[in-house]
Amino acid sequence: MASFSQRLHDVLSPFVESGKVAGVVASVSDANGLLAEVALGYADIGVRRKMTQDSIFWIASQTKPITATAIMMLVDDGLVNLDEPAEVKLPEFLDLWVVDSREENRLHLARPARSLTLRDLLTHTSGMPFASKVESPTLDRLPLENAVYSYAATPLDAQPGVRYAYSNAGINTAARVLEVATGQPYEDFLLDRLLSPLEMDDTTFWPNAGQLSRLSKVYGPSPEGTGFEEMQISQLTYPLSDTRRFPMPAGGLFSTAADVSKFCRMVLNDGVYENKRYLSERSVHEMTTRQTAENFDGYGLGWGVSPYSYGHAGACATAMTIYPGIGRISLFLVQHAGYVGGECGIRELFEQVVSTS
Repeated sequence: MASFSQRLHDVLSPFVESGKVAGVVASVSDANGLLAEVALGYADIGVRRKMTQDSIFWIASQTKPITATAIMMLVDDGLVNLDEPAEVKLPEFLDLWVVDSREENRLHLARPARSLTLRDLLTHTSGMPFASKVESPTLDRLPLENAVYSYAATPLDAQPGVRYAYSNAGINTAARVLEVATGQPYEDFLLDRLLSPLEMDDTTFWPNAGQLSRLSKVYGPSPEGTGFEEMQISQLTYPLSDTRRFPMPAGGLFSTAADVSKFCRMVLNDGVYENKRYLSERSVHEMTTRQTAENFDGYGLGWGVSPYSYGHAGACATAMTIYPGIGRISLFLVQHAGYVGGECGIRELFEQVVSTS
């Protein structure tokens, strides 16, 4: 373990020392546990608070696979069907419209050729926009039920199933299906069925005072191009601990490397974690298998997929990747405003170490 951790340190530390990122926590696990982990740089540059292995990160869209997993638990329970029309659970979608054509400042609307389904929602092929107009200035100001009503009132950008277009609205709507099917708030179901049993105690929509003391701040390049500028999370309302903020199934969770690793280990192990089954093998396979057509981005049900891996990234450059062929999980956690992959190569080098060591 020490030599593997040292390799990660040797690859990642030059990017921290040269000011490409303020700090990073990176780990590698397999189905049995941790193989290597490093914490480098600073979680808060201003007070010189170092990044630690239990630092808290906004994992943003890494929330999507967690939400999808909760929904697949309902598939296993027989409470929802992936190919059932959304209006069966959400009658507000009975009166849906789709943009048929655009002419100068005029939209021509038509009825959808078919109903959109839970599968469409989870694969970003529903035709929904990213968000509705009323989700402004942040995405956490509306109860989920109200947000979904606003989606139903917004014309689709494309016919269901025709085009891949990344959509928070679609994932949020899928979570609302969960609420109607169970009679339980989405966040309560998530806590009862997934987060608490997996002992993901640092995974929350509302970080408490102790967790905020470990929160990694978000940084971007300074206007001068040298050093960092501290930034707020533009999608969320402050203070982050305010429970009047509403949970966002498409991207609202905060977590740690240890917590996300537990979740990923359960999925890698075909739905089992520490001898307890959370999800059927069939649901894990369907969720992590490409559902989109070849001309779309590779996407499963809430997961990005490739021929050799599946995972998801977040808005502040966090990422989790599962390599089923070699039985490994990589977690790359930073809080950087903007992509730090091709821009400086740090994540690519990290993934290369994970997949080849």
